[in-house]
Amino acid sequence: MTTVDDLIARSNRLGADPRNTNYAGGNTSAKGSEIDPVTSEPVELVWVKGSGGDLGTLKPAGLAVLRLDRLRALVDVYPGVEREDEMVAAFDYCLHGKGGAAPSIDTAMHGLVEQPHVDHLHPDSGIALATSADGEALTAECFGDRVVWVPWRRPGFQLGLDIAAIAAANPQAIGCVLGGHGITAWGATSDECEANSLEIIRTAERFIADRGRPDPFGAVVGETLPADERHARAAALAPVIRGLASTDRPQVGHYTDSEPVLDFVSRAEHPRLAALGTSCPDHFLRTKVRPLVLDLPPTAPLEDTVARLKELHAAYREDYAAYYRKYASVDSPPMRGADPAIVLVPGVGMFSYGANKQTARVAGEFYVNAINVMRGAEALSTYAPIDESEKFRIEYWALEEAKLARMPKPKALASRVALVTGAASGIGRATAEKLAAEGACVVIADLSLDTARDAAAGIGGADTAVGVQVDVSDADAVQAAVDAAVLAFGGVDLVVNNAGLSLSRSLLETSEQDWDLQHDVMAKGSFLVSRAAAKAMIDQGMGGDIVYISSKNSVFAGPNNVAYGAAKADQAHQVRLLAAELGQYGIKVNGVNPDGVVQGSGIFASGWGANRAAVYGVEEKDLGAFYAQRTILKREVLPENIANAVFVLCSSELSHTTGLHIPVDAGVAAAFLR
Repeated sequence: MTTVDDLIARSNRLGADPRNTNYAGGNTSAKGSEIDPVTSEPVELVWVKGSGGDLGTLKPAGLAVLRLDRLRALVDVYPGVEREDEMVAAFDYCLHGKGGAAPSIDTAMHGLVEQPHVDHLHPDSGIALATSADGEALTAECFGDRVVWVPWRRPGFQLGLDIAAIAAANPQAIGCVLGGHGITAWGATSDECEANSLEIIRTAERFIADRGRPDPFGAVVGETLPADERHARAAALAPVIRGLASTDRPQVGHYTDSEPVLDFVSRAEHPRLAALGTSCPDHFLRTKVRPLVLDLPPTAPLEDTVARLKELHAAYREDYAAYYRKYASVDSPPMRGADPAIVLVPGVGMFSYGANKQTARVAGEFYVNAINVMRGAEALSTYAPIDESEKFRIEYWALEEAKLARMPKPKALASRVALVTGAASGIGRATAEKLAAEGACVVIADLSLDTARDAAAGIGGADTAVGVQVDVSDADAVQAAVDAAVLAFGGVDLVVNNAGLSLSRSLLETSEQDWDLQHDVMAKGSFLVSRAAAKAMIDQGMGGDIVYISSKNSVFAGPNNVAYGAAKADQAHQVRLLAAELGQYGIKVNGVNPDGVVQGSGIFASGWGANRAAVYGVEEKDLGAFYAQRTILKREVLPENIANAVFVLCSSELSHTTGLHIPVDAGVAAAFLR
């Protein structure tokens, strides 16, 4: 294997185990030689994980590649710690060839340490030592002279110099514990470096387990609700909390009731520890300096809990603004927002927030890391994170601001959560795919759970789409689907009432049961879905969109269609009624009137197509072409045409439009809206 192959394999193994480091946290490197294509002479290089990458999924393209001689020559022009940020730009002058990924702030550490292989990681056990009040003494007790203590220093060029000097002065050492931060290990070979990293991590784990006290968070003082009650409470609170967390900018949410979270918030010491905030830079950059913690029991009346959350949120925003004012300088980036990223609710769990689902989920995972760190530090000693002023320096670091500026522009529906009914096939699936492609998180709701999950998997992972089962004619099932949406993504912003069926029968052949079934699914079903979703949208206070997939048949009278056409007319008028009622909450309600969408349609495949073909005297396989020829534009209407109309209705371009029906029928004059 090549040097790069060994480095990637080592990185992936280390990053695959959350005990070793958190998602996108830490970095690894290897030094080696290659032939310079210009001089045909060997050149010494260092390959190091680039900025923003993840060890567990790292590939060669994610490595920054630098000339070692040039990187080490930067020592001679280093202007000192007060100007060390300038050194990041200097890394660009050390790149070999195209250089690969953007070098990270930790590049100096990897290049200046003499050993050929270096790992810098953020294991919970290592950070527990690093954040203990007497961490230096505990590190010596745990490792002897095999691991050296490094006092807190902000990541950067000076920290690289410090660690290089410590490694050179302690030839017996396999690595170091970085105060308030994490660990660094090194080795002569890739295998030795990995073994040294794992020795530090596992030794720290055993030390905490053997020496630590069993109740670091104190006695249990709070009740934890049973699972069903807990999830019901979380579903009721999620839209409210998401709305609060989105005061400055819209956020996607993530909910967890994992055992570490529930145990932490049930213990006597959790208010004190939560107020101290996180310590590792990777943690608080995603979780903010501290969470918002509800101080009511889970059995408190819901209205009291909501009122208290609003009070605590207002206080949190004031405190965060004061924190910014206290430490900001004239050169600091503007305040990015004063809303919490983590909200802890005793007895219920944790809600975390970010610009997208992955960011929200990872923020929650990082706070679980922080809980583990606090547990270890309190078990051994007292949890003592880095000073708040240091946290601010990193949170509002110009280099962090530059990293954020490199992020791609958000898509049109980024941070929005869409619930689409009847979404496993046809118009519903095309709509869900379109909304997801435009950045929305999508809940695929369908009568069949298997097909809903298959459709969701076809769109993406659980950070993009989830599948849920729903019978839209059942109020409890509808509420369960909306609850699933808010627990998956924090809330709901966009609902598409698409579920439907059709019975092509004449008046005399239409039974009472036919009529009831048709109206239960479409008229009643749309009402139930809109009602449940509107409640969540109103609780959020973020506005929203409800779109009805109605039909040309809502205004066009055709033969053998009384139950279907009447149900569609009901849906069409629901659009107008709800637009008038929900506008005060910023909720827009619009409709799309398709015609003859044959391809991929579950309705047409279930017998409706054969019946309509018989009515019109054509072969079923020619039904799409028949519908096209009767239109003004002579074009067949496809599911993606409907999906495009839904997207436009929900986009910012039609932000002032409500109560509208858009015909997507290629032009049917008899169905023109008047």
